[in-house]
Amino acid sequence: MQTPSPDSSSTTPTHSPQDKKKPKSKAKPWIITGSCVAAIAAAYFGGAAYVSSQVPANASIAGVNIGSMNKGQARSELEREVLPLAEKDIDVTVNGEKYTLDPAKAGLALNVDETINDLTSYEINPVELYERLTGDVHVDPAVDVDQEMLSTQLEALAKKANAELAEGAIEFKDGTAKLTKPVDGVVLKADEAASLISDEWEIAGPALTLPAEVTKPKISAESLQAFYDKDIKALLKDDVTLSSDKKKATISVESIVAAASYTPKDGAPAITLDDKKLYKAATKNSDLSSTAENAKIVLKDGKPSIVKSSKGVSLETEGLGAKVLAATADKKRTATVEMTETEAEFTTADAKKLGIKEPIVTFSTPYPASDKVRTKNLYAGSARVNGDIIKPGERFSLLEALGPITVANGYFSSGVVESGFSTEAVGGGLSQISTQMYNVGFLAGYDDITHKPHSRWFERYPAGREATLWEGQIDMIWENNTPYGVMIQAWVSGDKVNTRLWSTKYWDVSQKSSGKYNLTNPETKYNPAEKCVSESGGKKGFSIDITRYRETFDGSKKLPAETKSWTYSPWHKIVCGEKPKD
Repeated sequence: MQTPSPDSSSTTPTHSPQDKKKPKSKAKPWIITGSCVAAIAAAYFGGAAYVSSQVPANASIAGVNIGSMNKGQARSELEREVLPLAEKDIDVTVNGEKYTLDPAKAGLALNVDETINDLTSYEINPVELYERLTGDVHVDPAVDVDQEMLSTQLEALAKKANAELAEGAIEFKDGTAKLTKPVDGVVLKADEAASLISDEWEIAGPALTLPAEVTKPKISAESLQAFYDKDIKALLKDDVTLSSDKKKATISVESIVAAASYTPKDGAPAITLDDKKLYKAATKNSDLSSTAENAKIVLKDGKPSIVKSSKGVSLETEGLGAKVLAATADKKRTATVEMTETEAEFTTADAKKLGIKEPIVTFSTPYPASDKVRTKNLYAGSARVNGDIIKPGERFSLLEALGPITVANGYFSSGVVESGFSTEAVGGGLSQISTQMYNVGFLAGYDDITHKPHSRWFERYPAGREATLWEGQIDMIWENNTPYGVMIQAWVSGDKVNTRLWSTKYWDVSQKSSGKYNLTNPETKYNPAEKCVSESGGKKGFSIDITRYRETFDGSKKLPAETKSWTYSPWHKIVCGEKPKD
């Protein structure tokens, strides 16, 4: 019997130990891997779900830490800590200027729910999950914006922030200089500002710089200030000396300032000094005064006479301002100047052009010669106005011509009427000079600027056509409204005060009086004043209208008729002392 060989086939299968493991070795890794993935996925998505249930670790909103809080806790913390911050004014700047916006009025509000949802949203991004679990998370709060309300507030802000372009300036006045800084032209770009605030507002964050269209001045504030600190302060430092050979004159700081003007040029600050103003200051009572003699119009033999002008030498005017300005920058503050031949300021031809050649008005009123003190005032007042010349367009003020009305200036205490009572004051009687000057101005056709009649009528004066005078309170002024100059001639002679005007006849004047009306009877008045003067009274009071008509002698011009009305009080009986009690 033969033994089967190892290679012989058999119907009964035989298995090696290795073959038996093969099915197992393939099944186990698959089961293990699937289980791991499922476990990891469950853990991962479970972690994601956990993360979405609470705020990330170390999370903060507007600097407030709400890390690891659940939604309810986070909401409470935001409402307590962040919401008040969101209600505070928002700092903004426009062209460097600081302003604030009220968030409530501007339609800006913290949305607490949306902010929390942003922090706790379901997230499967591994990097995001890792940061939420371990890192610092800083989230911008969600903000609601009412664009209409925001636009309204920006319009209001624009009214404050917008500015018109203004160049700087330097004003010279009263011996000093005042600097006015330039202003940028600013126009807030409201639409762009609204977008910027909507996108970039951070609660409790830094100020927002809002967009604006800015136009800069030609000369910056810095340049103007530097010019002021150097040049203007040097100008104001001290007087300037002018020198010509051995002749000298001093121009004061006040005179320099009076001649100064701010005149920027080519985008740079600059000043100029007026030649003529400096000339006037330098030649006033100084070695550099002009030697030319002005023409004069004087009263000679009772009528005007011209004393001819003559040439002379005087300070050279041209370029004087530049020389003085240069001297203000020099330590010595001295300018070398030149003298030149010059005409008189008021020449013989100028004097002739004034047309002071014939009497146009003469007016006289009687005065009480028995009152010697009052008469002295009439002489003094007449002497003050005698020879005065009023050029075309100029005004004659009696107070300026007479003043000051003091004892030191040659006046005396005499009778006056004050508050309806007779008393005494320095210059008593000068109201008669006022009446004289008012009437010659009235009859010459000159414009009445101001005058005031007496409170009661004195028979020596035309009723309704007279004027009183009180220093510091009541003046008599008229204006020369003709093409010719006028010279005043005033004197006291015999028993009259006289005034004459010399000029060229221009206005043909007529007048009409209404006559007295509204007559009132005198009464008895008591005057407790220390200087009371008793009066017997008796004259009635009345009203009166005076109408003046003016037309040029050649008929080329006619002025509207003017009527002036006045009411005089009666001459009451004055009893010195207190009124007896009933």
